[in-house]
Amino acid sequence: MPEPHQPGSRKLLKRLRETLSEAGEGQERLDAITSLIACEMATDVCSIYLFRDADTLELCATEGLKPEAVHQTRMRLGEGLVGRVALRTTPINTADAPAERGFRYMPETGEERYSAFLGVPIQRLGERLGVLVVQSREARAYSDDDVYGLEVVAMVLAEMAELGMFQSSADGMSARHTHPVLFRGGTGQEGAAEGRVYLHEPRVVVTNPIADDAEAEVERLREAVDKLRYSVDEMLSAAPLGEGDQRQVLEAYRMFANSKGWLKRMEEDIGRGLSAEAAVEKEQSAARARMEQVPDAYLRERLHDLDDLSNRLLRLLTGQGQDDGSEMPGNPVLVARNIGPGELLAYGRKLRGIVLEEGSVGSHAAIVARALAIPLVIHASRITTEALNGDPILVDGDQGIVHLRPEETVQNAFRDKIAMRAKAVERYASIRDLPATDKSGATVALHMNAGLMADLPSLPSSGAEGVGLFRTELQFLIRNQVPRRGELAALYSRVLDAAQGKRVAFRTLDIGSDKVLPYMKPQDEPNPAMGWRAIRVGLDKAGVMRMQLQALIRASCGRPMSVMFPFVAQLSEFTEARDHLMRELEREDRLGHTLPESVEVGAMLETPSLAYAPQKFFELADFISIGGNDLKQFFFAADRENERVRHRYDCLNVSFLSFLEWIVMRCDATGTPVSFCGEDAGRPLEAACFSAIGLRSLSMRPASIGAVKSLLRRIDLSELRKVIETARTEGEQSVRARVEAWLIDNTDPE
Repeated sequence: MPEPHQPGSRKLLKRLRETLSEAGEGQERLDAITSLIACEMATDVCSIYLFRDADTLELCATEGLKPEAVHQTRMRLGEGLVGRVALRTTPINTADAPAERGFRYMPETGEERYSAFLGVPIQRLGERLGVLVVQSREARAYSDDDVYGLEVVAMVLAEMAELGMFQSSADGMSARHTHPVLFRGGTGQEGAAEGRVYLHEPRVVVTNPIADDAEAEVERLREAVDKLRYSVDEMLSAAPLGEGDQRQVLEAYRMFANSKGWLKRMEEDIGRGLSAEAAVEKEQSAARARMEQVPDAYLRERLHDLDDLSNRLLRLLTGQGQDDGSEMPGNPVLVARNIGPGELLAYGRKLRGIVLEEGSVGSHAAIVARALAIPLVIHASRITTEALNGDPILVDGDQGIVHLRPEETVQNAFRDKIAMRAKAVERYASIRDLPATDKSGATVALHMNAGLMADLPSLPSSGAEGVGLFRTELQFLIRNQVPRRGELAALYSRVLDAAQGKRVAFRTLDIGSDKVLPYMKPQDEPNPAMGWRAIRVGLDKAGVMRMQLQALIRASCGRPMSVMFPFVAQLSEFTEARDHLMRELEREDRLGHTLPESVEVGAMLETPSLAYAPQKFFELADFISIGGNDLKQFFFAADRENERVRHRYDCLNVSFLSFLEWIVMRCDATGTPVSFCGEDAGRPLEAACFSAIGLRSLSMRPASIGAVKSLLRRIDLSELRKVIETARTEGEQSVRARVEAWLIDNTDPE
């Protein structure tokens, strides 16, 4: 009985599996594959190029080109036709390769005899691994079936590379997932940590890319898709649908899950020889490739939905992910593409460090990481594709550097750094209960920033005099709906209980910009940091503001209450917000509720405009907190989310210090207490300079208080002010270098 007709790709994959089932080392496998493809596709040449590093492709195997060119011929990403295929991650199919734009002749390969060229990328879920090429002497364009067949084979090769089947090739190239890798990202939260990788979403590994039985694979796929659709329906029915736009987004997610075209494409891939898992991953790779090319943010988000659905489907098919068998190590460092605040809070303080491929300094994850004092590195590109569960890892949050599988010398140096930190913490503990009084007798009040109940145990141990900033938005960010007034009142009451009589300054809801509520209608703004956010949202959505103010009043219940409004830009915004609070106090009194013992109403000064507000503002405000992070970005017109410019400007720039002095002077004129709150307040050098120019109250993360207090107690602020004045008089742009030199000679030993 004759064998039934099979698509060329299925026949090729069947032969490929037979070839790979034979024993052999990495190089032997590569040689066998190129020989097989050349034979089955009736081409004169088949070559495999793999990335040696992020920018260099190397000829690793060939049938038809000169054998001596293997592991000798290399090209840069984008160089020649092969480099262009890798760069664009799209096939190039030409009947006349030498005439094609970008062609590069490599005489050592002997390829001048070949006219036709077809190259397809070898990639897995957006990660470039190499290029698969066929060539022939005859000037012909390869057919669509040829292109598709070669793409399918390239995908199988990518899975094989992922499984390590090409490791230990003859040139001694480093084995994948075994060699040390250095990642340079950005600082999300300072600190240093050593531990073992714990993947937030372990990568699904497809171990059977080639189908045994196409009909059985299609049935497996359909069953998994049915389960996926059911789980999506359950998820959407349980989620609050909220406003119209949110309903549209959720329905779009459901639409993708029920897409007949998506299922049909995957079934066609199975018909051409792929397993169900490999077919899903092929579609997922295509979605990710489109994501990188689409400029429209909305379309990118929809493609991200498809990517997420593919992940869910892969986990259903493979059983990986629901319980992948990997227990969290005792010293876990979380590695993820990105993570939401609720998910991060679920891990809690057990994490030693966090590394994200995405994220930002103002993201929800960064806010939670700072609250939990966990070192965080963001923008560690492609770490999720390189890291495996259990890999040793070092996180340097100060420098934004991650060492994956570090060498022993790197480990030892890093451990020395951590040990030095530990000794410093011991020294700081000895002065915990002492005031931050300098050698001249000037005292600076040091407060801590907080946003979670988990922060409050740090209050007595840090030596902070109180909470200078309690961020109230975290309770809104980690929920799927607006929290109830009673829930907030109970939480704020517990915060005040934990503070044990020390002052807590509650900042009202600061959302918008980078902090978008999951149940809030998204705003498509060209510059959200300067858009509808914070007090602007509060005044426009007065119901939410009034509810929060009521919760704060009820939580205080006979205790002092301190409230400050964020991102105030002009007097009218402050007076309107203050009036809301006064009306709520009157209302609570009429209802017979216990009022606070005293009420302080303050504002965050985060916009330069507020520094020049009418004097009435400074008279009305019971206190002012300078929001250093936002104020600095607006003062220098440098977006703090933009890595190209955020480090370009120094907070010890003479212009910025002069501006802070102006604010201090205006506050002094009306007797209004003023403090500086932000990341720079927690850096000892910066804190000393701020104190020297008259800021005698600073608020920072708890872990920074010891180091700041230690330095302040060992210097004379009046002398430091003279150093700053001299630098200003002599026209220096920043006082940093001069102050650093002065501190070396004028700081008492610890």
